[in-house]
Amino acid sequence: MTNIEIVDLLTEKMMEFDKGDARRIQHFLKVHRFAQLIGRREKLEEHTQLLLECAAVVHDVGIHPAEAEYGYNNGKLQEKFGPEYARPLLEAVGLPEADIERICYLVGHHHTYSGIDGADYQILVEADFLVNLFEDEASEKAIAAAGQKIFRTSTGKALLEQLYDVP
Repeated sequence: MTNIEIVDLLTEKMMEFDKGDARRIQHFLKVHRFAQLIGRREKLEEHTQLLLECAAVVHDVGIHPAEAEYGYNNGKLQEKFGPEYARPLLEAVGLPEADIERICYLVGHHHTYSGIDGADYQILVEADFLVNLFEDEASEKAIAAAGQKIFRTSTGKALLEQLYDVP
């Protein structure tokens, strides 16, 4: 299977996982596309790009399990539940164990903004922020703060500026 086929199959599996929740499906599709674009523009190595894209597709897989157990979700609960639910989806598309481990690590840390240890992690966080700032109707002050505190890639910064007209 090609990398594109792997990501497409994983996307279909994630859509089935989130079936009936158009908001969540549209969220991860937007995060995936921003992650894909940033990764390509930043010239990630092909394998790292695959890991990034897979992580972007499944990054919020912990939301529904958290809501089922606690009645709500937040970033920490998403990180807690995400890897357990991401793993079978990743196994189903035939990814090797080392890749599954890295993707599960990213899913389990995508709301942790310290200790970012790779371009895949940084770009996943930036892509999720680009979408969340819009979906949460963030203030100009919050957008500017995110730009200063979170964004590190030149592409992510440029997209933030284009989307929200902040320097």
